[in-house]
Amino acid sequence: MEQGVAQGLLDSVWVLLAAFLVFFMHAGFALVESGFCRKKNAVMVLLKNFAVVAIASIVFYALGYGIMFGEGNSFVGLSMFVPSGSEADVGTLPVYVFLFFQLVFAATACTIVSGAVAERARLGTFFAFTAIATAAIYPVVGHWVWGGGWLSEMGFMDFAGSTVVHAVGGGMALAGVIAIGPRIGKYDEEGNPRPMPAHNFPLAALGVIILWLGWFGFNGGSTVSAEDPGAIARIVLVTNLAASAGFLVALAWVRFRTGMLDLSMGLNGALAGLVGITAGCDVIGPGWSLVVGALAGVLCVEGVFFLDKRKIDDPVGAITVHGICGIFGTIAIGLFGDEVGLFTGGGAAQLGVQAMGTLAGFGFAFVAGLAVWFALKALVPGGVRVSEEHELEGLDTAECGVEAYAESPVAGAPAHMEAAPVAAE
Repeated sequence: MEQGVAQGLLDSVWVLLAAFLVFFMHAGFALVESGFCRKKNAVMVLLKNFAVVAIASIVFYALGYGIMFGEGNSFVGLSMFVPSGSEADVGTLPVYVFLFFQLVFAATACTIVSGAVAERARLGTFFAFTAIATAAIYPVVGHWVWGGGWLSEMGFMDFAGSTVVHAVGGGMALAGVIAIGPRIGKYDEEGNPRPMPAHNFPLAALGVIILWLGWFGFNGGSTVSAEDPGAIARIVLVTNLAASAGFLVALAWVRFRTGMLDLSMGLNGALAGLVGITAGCDVIGPGWSLVVGALAGVLCVEGVFFLDKRKIDDPVGAITVHGICGIFGTIAIGLFGDEVGLFTGGGAAQLGVQAMGTLAGFGFAFVAGLAVWFALKALVPGGVRVSEEHELEGLDTAECGVEAYAESPVAGAPAHMEAAPVAAE
């Protein structure tokens, strides 16, 4: 076998394996979101997570890939829609290998929105938003950065997507939360938040561990090549270190702030560390990755408190973890990146490019997201929010006809949903 063919085969196997790990992250998102929400909405949360993958897969294949990677201009791609497989290889990768890897990233960006608007968003309008975001919001920023657009021309760095995936997802999530509003009863008459605790911490903790595992493919696979195992190993190591620091520091910081060991903050701290290191995992060394993770852990805790004070209701902390920490992680390259960071001998030039680029990506996603959410709110009968009656009852029984932990049939459920009789022991 010729060396080039062998390298292409090895690269394809590695990138597909990484893509499978990223796809498996959706199991983690589903568990985290359903565990952090109240049990009366767990089935609906799971339904939305499955739907995001299905919708994003089809829409990104048909439209998003071309807008992100097609030939066009500095702002948008205008070719390669509905790829046939006959397109030119991407490096050593067949186009379908590269397409699938990018497809699972697109689905990840959109599933960030799901958790932020959980427990009160209408299913139909959420589906519509997911389709529009996958076609015309996420891939536009992706083109700017990874498709040869204006940010890449300026030297903006975002190796695995702290901005492209996470800040964009956080911006769209913030827009959705503003358009839909907080859950009924979340804030009292003075605007103080009332606790709406997670209903199942084992599910949430298992979900974070799955996401942690999947992130090794998310970051490591972004090499889109297996040619340099040492580079992949370093990326995986700094990813793990940042997550570890994020968990421990977030847990310690929330103990300092509240006197309690809040597991939900610790779990989100681990995710914050992962998001924070994603942009610079190829250029930030192991020691600095601990600093990035630690700072992301603090930002995670403070971000949750900050949003709650402003009555921005995010049941799972997605806006903070992905939005705020995605922005920070991108800027961190300008602080700690090898040879380009302010603290590593690179001066302030890259820091300025990083700050401008991540704010442009987040800002575009937020403004475009607001436009889409408010358009749906105005044009779709019933708007973007479920009825008050359904929200109070719980979306599982009101709209799905089942309960996540039902021991008896739900009144009014179709016959095929009735619980099977339990045999006597």
